[in-house]
Amino acid sequence: YGKNTIKFLRLHREGKQHFVKEVEVCAHLRLTSPQEYLEGNNSLVIPTDTIKNIVLVLAKKNGIQSLEQFAIDICNHFMTTFCQVAYVKTYVQEVPWQCLHEDGVPHVHSFICVPDGIRFCEAEQCRNGPLIVFAGIKDLKLMKTTQSGFEGFYKNEHTTLPERHDRILCGELFCKWSYGECKDFDFNCIWKKIRECILEAFAGPPDCGEYSPSYQKTVNCIQMLVLSRVSQVQVIEVVLNNTFYNVVDMKNLGLTNDKEVLVPVEAPYGSCACTLGRK
Repeated sequence: YGKNTIKFLRLHREGKQHFVKEVEVCAHLRLTSPQEYLEGNNSLVIPTDTIKNIVLVLAKKNGIQSLEQFAIDICNHFMTTFCQVAYVKTYVQEVPWQCLHEDGVPHVHSFICVPDGIRFCEAEQCRNGPLIVFAGIKDLKLMKTTQSGFEGFYKNEHTTLPERHDRILCGELFCKWSYGECKDFDFNCIWKKIRECILEAFAGPPDCGEYSPSYQKTVNCIQMLVLSRVSQVQVIEVVLNNTFYNVVDMKNLGLTNDKEVLVPVEAPYGSCACTLGRK
């Protein structure tokens, strides 16, 4: 049991410069006894309102250096404070506020919410067990307008999809990875590095791009690049929900439409998923 959707903004000041972290936290516990379920005995139950208050107090006292460290702080607090807690799991996601810039100079106290993917993390721990930390990015919308195709696929009497050697590749990406033994990691630096790997593997070199023969291959390229460059990542899961665009037929309007006007296919949509780990 636990408390979901604990939302708050943490404001940190260094002189005139302000820094913000707006997050949403879910914290769940499993107790050593199920007596509250079986007998209606609530003597061991930590109220969910208390769980919410603990999260807010930890944000006040410790700040949020990184989402991962904050999730670890929550796990550690419940494990070290309450002997009746057998398991704790914490999920934290961030609202993507970025500091406003003018001519390259950061504003001291103004921010803009940029929808370029939502950062999240999870931490979980059993009593006398290891601390397990996951991190990731979701709702990251990506598109490239060429250097993508889909050919040579299996065909039978139900196949109507034409082969394409040049198409738009567009999708919403979910990526989640697990760390090995958590040491003194710079979680912020690692997250930024993995995000850069995702963008590089999807797009390819800026002057020419990288050909994608399928959504599946693009998913694998992302995973392989992350595992090759970020040694702290042990397992990585990637889900790419596809958005297809159909070329509008403008012959009746007396126009030739060379893939200049397209409309998105809202549903149904395809989805490719893969989990890849080290040997």
